Amino acid sequence: MKTKTHEIDNIKIVEISSEQNIINNVEDGLNLLGNIYYQGFDKIIIHQKNIIPDFFELKNRMAGEILQKFSTYRIQLAIVGDFSIYKSKSLEDFIFESNKGNQVNFVSSTTEALKK
Repeated sequence: MKTKTHEIDNIKIVEISSEQNIINNVEDGLNLLGNIYYQGFDKIIIHQKNIIPDFFELKNRMAGEILQKFSTYRIQLAIVGDFSIYKSKSLEDFIFESNKGNQVNFVSSTTEALKK
C-alpha cells in the first residue's frame, strides 16, 4: 500500500493506492479508518480499483457499515473511479445523494477529490 500526503489550507489529506484491494471486507475498512485517524489525517482518497466490487452492491450493507464509521469519526472520504460500470439504480441514487454532502464523495479524478 502506498500513501501520498496532500495538504490544502492546513487540512491533511492522504491518498491511498495499491496494486491490490485494500478494502475486502468491513474489517479492512475499519482498520484503514483507524490507522488514518490516528495518523492525524482529516480526509482520505481511495481508488475504486482498491475496493472489492461487493462494496458497491448495496444489498450486502458493507458500504453502509464502513461509511457510517467514517461519518462517526468525521473523516471525509473520496472514492475515485468510474462508477458507470455498476448498473444499479440504488447505487446511482446513493452516489447522487452522497455527492450532495461533503462526508463521502464519489468522484472521477484525484484532482476533483482534492477540490471536495
